[in-house]
Amino acid sequence: MENRSEHAGDAADAVVVGIDSGGSGLRIALARAADGTVLDRAAAPGPVRTGPGGISAAHFLESVLPAVAALRARAGGGRPVSAAAVGAAGMATLGEELRAVLPGAFADAWGVRGTALAADAVTAYAGALGARPGAVVAGGTGLIALGTDLTRWRRADGWGHLLGDCGSGAWIGRAGLEAALRAYDGRRGGSAALLARAEKLHGPAAGLPAALYPRTDRPAVLAAFAPEVAACAADDPVAAAVLKRAAEHIADAAEAACPPGPDSVVALTGGLFRLGEPLLVPLRAALAERLPGARTVAPAGDPLDGAVTLAAGLAGAGIRLPEDPALLRIV
Repeated sequence: MENRSEHAGDAADAVVVGIDSGGSGLRIALARAADGTVLDRAAAPGPVRTGPGGISAAHFLESVLPAVAALRARAGGGRPVSAAAVGAAGMATLGEELRAVLPGAFADAWGVRGTALAADAVTAYAGALGARPGAVVAGGTGLIALGTDLTRWRRADGWGHLLGDCGSGAWIGRAGLEAALRAYDGRRGGSAALLARAEKLHGPAAGLPAALYPRTDRPAVLAAFAPEVAACAADDPVAAAVLKRAAEHIADAAEAACPPGPDSVVALTGGLFRLGEPLLVPLRAALAERLPGARTVAPAGDPLDGAVTLAAGLAGAGIRLPEDPALLRIV
């Protein structure tokens, strides 16, 4: 569905605001409304707090409003803001307060009456592929695949490190630490190389459960071991097998999310894929087997680029991605 903002600014110097809210903090971009060219960027450290009502709109605005004010001042101060777009981790499940508060707050602060509120997977998609059919696998500590035929969204995984995120950094790290403990016990499937790396990072293997289980940032701690698995893969068959299984899980998610059709493309985005060839070689093979008709392409941009793309589309010709009550809402 194509969505147009009835309130987009007509001024030639109008700007839009794109916001990417993730686990490591907020990134904000000010861009020209006419073509989405980014004029300036800002960042705020630390994630937005989550409370009983979900993601805290008040905490979000405490970071965003001063940052945008500074960006606008550096850009000349008087430029009207035509539209804004927010991509937020947790928007689909924890974004009720953001959806209720942000459009009015942006209208009061900037005169904006057109706002796109999206899950971070949607801004990852918009940044990577724009408005063409296909699928994006966003991989980091967690993993989610999102696809569309431009009529509806198809989601696969993204269920967190206890129930899913299969093939993610946390999944690879946990599998690598399991292999280390198998070696420590003398069980089959163990890896002496991974045991050595685990003990170098975390101390004696027997202390791993006590060191890991109480942590509130367990997924990030697990994911931090994924590069160690990749570093061992060339010489250690157990580490290589972990990455091969991860590649198969990632390809499964891409297959589930990618719409059928000759024009579909798949893009991989996120820090997970910086593990390099030890993961990418088996992943290319798995994708070719599961999606023989789809082309794998490099992402054009990141989730902040995607937020800018949505905001510029809202200010101009429209957003040619499907609306969805949880994933993408135009207010």
